[in-house]
Amino acid sequence: MDALSGSGQEGRVTKKDILAYVANRGSGSSQVAVGSSSTQPITSPQSPVTTPPISISGNVEIIEMDRMRRLIADHMVMSKHTSPHVTSFVEADVTNMVNWRNRVKDPFKKQYGENITFTPIFVEAVARAIRDFPMINISVDGTRIILKKDVNIGMAAALPSGNLIVPVIKNADMLNLVGLTKQVNDLANRARNNQLKPDEIQGGTFTLTNVGTFGNVMGTPIINQPQVAIMAMGAIRKKPAVLETEYGDVIAIRQMMFLSLSYDHRVVDGSLGGSFLRRVADYLEQFDANRAF
Repeated sequence: MDALSGSGQEGRVTKKDILAYVANRGSGSSQVAVGSSSTQPITSPQSPVTTPPISISGNVEIIEMDRMRRLIADHMVMSKHTSPHVTSFVEADVTNMVNWRNRVKDPFKKQYGENITFTPIFVEAVARAIRDFPMINISVDGTRIILKKDVNIGMAAALPSGNLIVPVIKNADMLNLVGLTKQVNDLANRARNNQLKPDEIQGGTFTLTNVGTFGNVMGTPIINQPQVAIMAMGAIRKKPAVLETEYGDVIAIRQMMFLSLSYDHRVVDGSLGGSFLRRVADYLEQFDANRAF
């Protein structure tokens, strides 16, 4: 401590001086006096990040990644390095939505020749919420924010190989529920058969992934760069919930689900991310059980 100079009144050593001294000593720069007027940054050499060695002895099988898996791996690592990820969660009561879909799925199939799933309903709610919060529909270019006027929603789809692909519904906010259903079904079917065109997996401005398909109740997805947010829809399950009625609170069996939003904290703060996520949940909860197709 003899070499420590104080920055407090009459040269007294403060807690800040001691902490800075210890930090500098650990970095090999203890010869720099605390409280010095030097503006040069104090840095320490950083060792390159290396992965631990993997033992391949014993009963193992070596499986080489295919080209798509290598691309996915590189893209995911790049995304985590690029964006500081934050994830928010909400739980939504989607009983009206589930009852409506159960009621109309047969006549919908008969009239339009399409199976209506929950995915187009989710896409519709997300597209509406993006119009309410357009700053979620952006990209970052250095210090510039690129606001996208088109609402192009990607939907993550699992391929038979186990890899993922994200076909994009262009101008999703311009389509009604019938149009969204046709787009969702067509893109999903052609994705499974490796028949997507290059432009059908490009130009997305926001991504939706339905982890409920695998029975998961929630997820923390990785942002699909250069977008700044991605939403995961969990499994819909019957749960007891408290309902407020004119006669007081009651407990009822409701269809509940979790929604999660991972977002880039460089440009999307908790207020925007949380408000956007809540708005999507509101649209799902307020679904009109008497609406037409």
